[in-house]
Order: sequence, then structure tokens, then C-alpha cells
Amino acid sequence: MRKLLLLAVFFIFNQFSAQYFTGEIIIRDKSVYYLNQIYVTNLSDQKTVYTDHFGSFKIPAKPGDIIRFTSIVTDRKDIKVTPDQLETLHNVVELKIAYYDIQEVVINKFKPTGNLRKDVTTLKNGEKALALQQMIGLPSPKGDGTSPQLPVAALQGGGLSFSIDSMYDILSGERKKKERAEQYEKMNTAVLNIKNYFGVPYFTALKIPENLIENFLQFVYSSDDIYSLVASRNYEAVTLYIEKYLPIYQRRLKNSSLMEQVK
Repeated sequence: MRKLLLLAVFFIFNQFSAQYFTGEIIIRDKSVYYLNQIYVTNLSDQKTVYTDHFGSFKIPAKPGDIIRFTSIVTDRKDIKVTPDQLETLHNVVELKIAYYDIQEVVINKFKPTGNLRKDVTTLKNGEKALALQQMIGLPSPKGDGTSPQLPVAALQGGGLSFSIDSMYDILSGERKKKERAEQYEKMNTAVLNIKNYFGVPYFTALKIPENLIENFLQFVYSSDDIYSLVASRNYEAVTLYIEKYLPIYQRRLKNSSLMEQVK
């Protein structure tokens, strides 16, 4: 009986002494919020939680713990927890966008003269590589749009071979960056395909502002695994997820006053 009493007291003490780092994620790019799920990891015990659809998080922590915030579209951010942060439920963590879309390079009214050196010097920096490819006749790259990655070690020619580039990528963290960039490109392609399939009027009829359509689709994409549906062009199934997350996104917009921010 005494042991049970001690165990009960110990359990109650642990419950009251448990501390949590609680707050909300804000991600802005020129006043536009990206409402994607974020990974929140306590590096001290390697426990990970996800933000909810409103950007809120709650993770066990103690003073001095390092909390890491990561996602597909944001730069990584580490925060060292202070006693004051554990006392409040309204910590705000702002993350920055890691990737930006690069505008397509279009060469207007360019006619090569036959003098390669002269032609290249007349072009802008962003146009030179494309123009050279066209003038020289280089083949266009083939593939699915993602960069190939060599294995670190492979059996080749009857022996074991090592890829120095792959080893360097892993040791330097470059592979992780490449994987994250590829995930972002994958998401961006899926989002644009969905937007083009349904068209702008479809989303504005759902009361999604035109300038937030891609933002909304990023939110849907990050909340559920819909890439396979887009890849197989099963857009009718995608509508189920659009309808599922539409009210959540709209409530989030209302609570964050984003409608006024982006006008």
C-alpha cells in the first residue's frame, strides 16, 4: 500500500513539474503567411511534434533545451529555451522562406551574328547559358526534373567503389539541402498543376483570394499526402482534400488577419 501511495505521489509530482514550450509559428514573405506544417524537435531528447493547422505547437522542454523548427519551405531555426518562455503560452516563432521561384528567362529579338564572342557579350548574364546552348546545339537535359544522386558505396567492376561527391554531400549537409530543395520543387509543381487544372474562378468561388491560391494549396499539400493523386492526374480525389482543409485554412486566415495584410 505504501509503495502504491509513493508511486501515486511521484506520478502527480511529475505531472505538475512537467514543463512545455508552447507557442505559434508565423511565416511571412512580404506579408504573406505560409501556413504549412512545421517539424518542432527538442534536440536534447530528440522528440518531435508537428504544428497543428493553426500554426500552434507544444513540446516538453526545460530551460537550456534547444528547440529546432524545420519544414519544406523554410530555413531551419534553433531557439534556446529560457525560463520566461516556459511561463507563457504565447511564444511567437517567426521563420523565413528558404526557396523562391526563379522567373523564366526569355530571350527577345536575339539573332546570332556568327561571332560567338560578340554574341555572348551582347546578352545579359541570365541569358548567356541558354543562348550558348542554342547556338552550339547542346542537347537539352533529360529526366524528371530532379537531380540524380549517386550512392555513397556501390559494387562496380567486381569491387567496391565510393562516390566522393556523395560522401561530401552527406558530411557537409549538402545532400539534405538538395533533398529539401527537391521536395519544395515537387510541391511547387503539384500546386501549379492543381491550380491550372481547376482554374482561378474555382478557388475564388471558395472565397480564397486569387493572390492566396498557391498559398492555400501549399497548406493542403503539406497537411496530407496528395502528390500521388496529382502525379496520376486524379484531380477529382484532390477535391476531397481541398474541401477538408478549406474551413481550417479560412479560420486560420481570419485569426491571423491575413486578409487585411495582403490587400
